[in-house]
Amino acid sequence: MKKNKITVIGAGQVGGTTAQRLAEKEFADIVLVDVSPDLPQGKVLDLLESGPIYGYDTRLIGTENYEETANSDIVIITSGVPRKPGMSRDDLLRVNAGIVKSVTEQVVQRSPEAILVVVSNPLDAMSYVAHRVSRFPRERVIGMAGALDSARFRAFIAMELEVSVENVHAFVLGGHGDSMVPLPRYTTVAGIPLTELLSKERLDALIQRTRDGGAEIVRLFKTGSAFYAPSAAIVEMVEAIVKDKKKILPCAVLCQGEYKIDNLFVGVPVKLGQGGIEEIIQIKLTPEEEANFRQSAVAVRELCEAVDKMI
Repeated sequence: MKKNKITVIGAGQVGGTTAQRLAEKEFADIVLVDVSPDLPQGKVLDLLESGPIYGYDTRLIGTENYEETANSDIVIITSGVPRKPGMSRDDLLRVNAGIVKSVTEQVVQRSPEAILVVVSNPLDAMSYVAHRVSRFPRERVIGMAGALDSARFRAFIAMELEVSVENVHAFVLGGHGDSMVPLPRYTTVAGIPLTELLSKERLDALIQRTRDGGAEIVRLFKTGSAFYAPSAAIVEMVEAIVKDKKKILPCAVLCQGEYKIDNLFVGVPVKLGQGGIEEIIQIKLTPEEEANFRQSAVAVRELCEAVDKMI
């Protein structure tokens, strides 16, 4: 039985932690790539030395070039300039668009059948860059956004109600940023609608905290951004693909008429399986939810129009 091969581009906090979580899952060989001399080799050696303790025999390679990435089944793009205190996601646009363009060109040459999972920020716009440069079908270019935002929303709800996170199910749609659209109407706690458990005031506060989730961590870290939760969200998506789980997760995908959005990457519920995106799930939105969703899409479109002029 052929083992899956997964490449992680970028050996920083997100990429390195993603490689660790994937190694511990033991369902694929891992290649970790970074332009920083010796960094990917050092992280991989550290992970290999963890194997005897954690009990995994995952094959890992650290490298500064792309030759070892050839014939990857999944490529996770985390590379880019990290978000800093006071920096909006929009500020990252120009430099990261160039990085993602270059990375995607390298990947496509060597792994033309790969599924791309884009993590670099601004997430929706960088997914657009990867899709435009790769010319892959939309089923094989997926942005990691909603899975992370939904996890944050679920965590805040569990903390507020003092219940297990396993009891909380939630959706966050729209762009990955200040305009994201958490959907309390589709959020439940052990099957109980969230709107029956929290006042509107508390619910609004949790929604706002979810929108500010990344920025809150940036403020606390002062010199970096989140990596534990993002890496966990990446691996949840990758595992759904590798194991053909048909799992429904909110992801940034290219909408082509769905939700009345055309030719734009935006967060929506999708079914993930062996082929990548197997179905976009269309749920009914109230007029207010739809207005918020479209407003979020407008913010993403502005970024993509700016990207078009850069690449």
